[in-house]
Amino acid sequence: MTAQGHPAGRVRDFGRGLAVTAAVGAAAGAAAAAYGWWEKDQFTLREELLPILPAGSGPMRVLHLSDIHFVPGQSKKAAWLQSLADVKPDLVVNTGDNLSHPKAIDPLLEALRPLLAFPGVFVPGSNDYYAPTLKNPLSYFQGPSRLRKDPIKLDWPRLRSGFGMSGWIDLTNRHQSVPLNGVRLDFSGVDDPHLKRERYAGWPRGTAGQDKRPHLRVAVIHAPYQRVLDHFTEADADLILAGHTHGGQVCIPGYGALVANCDLPTWRARGLNDWESNGRTTPVNVSGGIGTSRFAPVRIACRPEAVLLTLTPRV
Repeated sequence: MTAQGHPAGRVRDFGRGLAVTAAVGAAAGAAAAAYGWWEKDQFTLREELLPILPAGSGPMRVLHLSDIHFVPGQSKKAAWLQSLADVKPDLVVNTGDNLSHPKAIDPLLEALRPLLAFPGVFVPGSNDYYAPTLKNPLSYFQGPSRLRKDPIKLDWPRLRSGFGMSGWIDLTNRHQSVPLNGVRLDFSGVDDPHLKRERYAGWPRGTAGQDKRPHLRVAVIHAPYQRVLDHFTEADADLILAGHTHGGQVCIPGYGALVANCDLPTWRARGLNDWESNGRTTPVNVSGGIGTSRFAPVRIACRPEAVLLTLTPRV
């Protein structure tokens, strides 16, 4: 009997096969991690054209930021955020999760300083209130993430004050009108639905049908849970802006996101789509986000993004 035919030889061959398979798997995993680490810094600007303004209005450029998840020392991210001022938006909308570290507020405000010179509105996400924690990534396949029992609190009041002192408007469970380029923007925002903190404030008084000025109703939220999208769609929003999903963060090329970290269908985890509820339809832009949790600093087939929406008159 040959050595290969001997039972001991077969055992040795099987063991070598397992070792080779393990080595190949480890190498593939390391390559994917290295690629994901690289891709997290490949910042992009997605551009969308949306004809929703009242007839006769000029175009309006809205820069949508979400899920920055800033960590001290992120110089590439800071430089890119500062460069976004070059697009000269008419309005900046920030849909939350700005932080990923207790000491990130000052460097984040410095990175956003050029954009804070433009009119803006904002709502918080859970990672503005609480720091992210180390989790098993597979837990995201079991449903939306949950807040730990003893969360590490972040200084959201100081970040909110920094935004507010620069002129950005806090829409946390609030509504407010902003005149811009001859159009009155009627905003309604909510606190983070992921934490079940949303409370609906309705629209500002004097909205469409109650005076002759052109109006646009814009809803601003962090996490695009279906119950919130249904509410604002049925409340006649002209546009809904949201984030939270990270676009899936780790996606399969040609397929897309595997999770959305909420009850939104995964194919809607990133991009501009129409949402339908009770016979009404509203365009919803879900940002793929700019950052990641500092405990999962990778992106695969899902590059970080800001979104520039150019609003034009209805046709």
